[in-house]
Amino acid sequence: MNVRKINPSETGKRVASSNLGRLYIIAAPSGAGKTTLCRAVLEQFANMLYSVSYTTRKPREGERKGVDYHFISKDDFKERIVKGRWAEWAEVHDNYYGTDAEFLDRGLANGSEILLDIDVQGTRQILEKYPEAITIFIMPPSLDILRSRLEARGTDSEEVISRRLANAEKEMAQKDLYRHIVINDQLSVAIEQLISIIDQYHSA
Repeated sequence: MNVRKINPSETGKRVASSNLGRLYIIAAPSGAGKTTLCRAVLEQFANMLYSVSYTTRKPREGERKGVDYHFISKDDFKERIVKGRWAEWAEVHDNYYGTDAEFLDRGLANGSEILLDIDVQGTRQILEKYPEAITIFIMPPSLDILRSRLEARGTDSEEVISRRLANAEKEMAQKDLYRHIVINDQLSVAIEQLISIIDQYHSA
């Protein structure tokens, strides 16, 4: 297959054709089960790379540095903003989150499949630079069930939960941004649906 080479400096977009790697974006409101679903995908597709996000928030119990997140200071994060090191970044709940552009570019150039776990705002930024990315949105069955899941985690105050729910409602209203939608009602069914979606592209 012949592929026309595009100069990213002319378009402002990074090329992610099928001849190179493939980028999968999975987004969901906080508490919708995104982390569990991403782990299931990585177990199914052993060669898929996972883009570990950077954050300035403190680690939660059980989280491992370099596995769940790269934990860095706000000063370090802001310095990387100035240097253009982020493929996408955002300030969420008083903390910064970002995706390393060099990791994505290097992986795609090597023909790798890469999984990103980012929010709606991050998705929009990524699509500006990687327009061929495959986007999947994970929906909770309802906001009431999402509240119950957030409360069951026992990590957030009522104020934080209310704020997360308000953000979730805004994110769910933008679900049409995504190519695919999976409703995480029963986890086993949601995993099966998600793997089936990715397998369509993975096997192409």
